[in-house]
Amino acid sequence: MSAKDAPPPLPEPLGVPVADSHTHLDMQPGTVEEALARAAAVGVDTVVQVGCDLKGSRWAAETAAAHTAVHAAVALHPNEAPRIVHGDEDGWSRQGAREAGGDAALDDALAEIDLLAALPQVRAVGETGLDYFRTGPEGMAAQERSFRAHIEIAKRHGKALVIHDREAHADVLRILAEEGAPERTVFHCYSGDAEMARACADAGYFMSFAGNVTFKNAQPLRDALAVAPLELVLVETDAPFLTPAPYRGRPNAPYLIPITVRAMAQVRGVDEETMASAIAVNTARAFDY
Repeated sequence: MSAKDAPPPLPEPLGVPVADSHTHLDMQPGTVEEALARAAAVGVDTVVQVGCDLKGSRWAAETAAAHTAVHAAVALHPNEAPRIVHGDEDGWSRQGAREAGGDAALDDALAEIDLLAALPQVRAVGETGLDYFRTGPEGMAAQERSFRAHIEIAKRHGKALVIHDREAHADVLRILAEEGAPERTVFHCYSGDAEMARACADAGYFMSFAGNVTFKNAQPLRDALAVAPLELVLVETDAPFLTPAPYRGRPNAPYLIPITVRAMAQVRGVDEETMASAIAVNTARAFDY
């Protein structure tokens, strides 16, 4: 294993335990037990395991049922909806090449997400939203229909809504306003600027910051974190992606949360305990556990 692929070392433990509000344990090497033990050793005592498709959402619900430290979120990722409707000839998604299923297939998939969302260990519906980076104009209608359906499911079951918003800020905010956002809405891997952070704050949306807040070129993210109300701020890994500096490019995992928490405290000009305490309270409130 090259140094580039090697897992980063365990950081100094946090004094106040926090939750990783968004992770993908099913995409990380090793067992769930190993991942949770490493996380717990550094003060990350809870994780929200997020589904991106039917298989991942079923797995999230099963894993949360088996582990008290895990809560589940279930959804069809914004890039998954167009694949279901239009097919996926290249097979770049985890399921490989797929036939087009049309609107009926999307309805069937959403019906299963609805059933999973009713389970008590499922604390959120997500990640859903819009992604204009990976999906072109031909997939926008499917994305939007799926997003609106997920909003409705979250509200009907009284669950949090977890948003994936990539290069689609204005449309995501517009659709939330049109549909009426659930009581608890989380912008996962917050990617807007300070102006958007003010708009999210006005609406009462939570903003979850990932390891990319530590990247050199991420000043707009740090500016957003600086103006976001402390009571609406969460932290996440989005592991195995977005590993914080100085380990950018190496595999991410929930145990690396302390690095991001410390960077966030620095941006806010508060001590680590203040930051961690706020995050712990906010995450429990956001996901109602």
